Amino acid sequence: MRFPLELQSARDEMLEQHLRKRGIRSSSVLSAMERVPREIFVPESLRSEAYADRALRIDCEQTISQPYIVALMSEALQLTGKERVLEIGTGSGYQTAVLAEMSAEVHSIERHESLSRQAAERLQLLGCSNVSLRVADGALGWAEAAPFDRCLIAAAATDVPPAVWEQLREGGILVAPIGTPEEQTLYAFHKVAGQAQPQALTLCRFVPLVSGQPAHE
Repeated sequence: MRFPLELQSARDEMLEQHLRKRGIRSSSVLSAMERVPREIFVPESLRSEAYADRALRIDCEQTISQPYIVALMSEALQLTGKERVLEIGTGSGYQTAVLAEMSAEVHSIERHESLSRQAAERLQLLGCSNVSLRVADGALGWAEAAPFDRCLIAAAATDVPPAVWEQLREGGILVAPIGTPEEQTLYAFHKVAGQAQPQALTLCRFVPLVSGQPAHE
């Protein structure tokens, strides 16, 4: 997709200043974030700020993560293009679109029906044919589609939801923010002999993972 001229320099600055200079090295991550037009995933009033390195508010009191965090989480998954990925927290659909560029299949769960509907429209516009969306309780995962090679949780919890961990293949990687509502640490958990081997990535702050019935707005 062609970028509006006024946003091309902002996109280039994102790639160089906010990603490469902060240590993002994966060529597949950088290529995906170069191709996916972030401005279509933010409210129209914020499109001029789409490539700023900060989280932006979207509907349902949720956020679209800052580009660096999206890149860091995507890089930590170590995707080769062959994996089946489970995403918890579709949100705007931006992270979903980046994952779709880098993997074979993405199954993404969102608790808010209106957000899932908006994300579906954006992903269809981009031609993301390898994405399946569901409105459900993300803490329960997507049992019918399991097992998954990778999992990304885009909401904060005190621990990895047991059902999601069970749906991750042996040898798989799960990336999630773990901690209190005020502050979390982003971890990459490698599943080895059924056990989690954690790797701390950075401090972060995500909206909380809410378990329970979906919100049908």
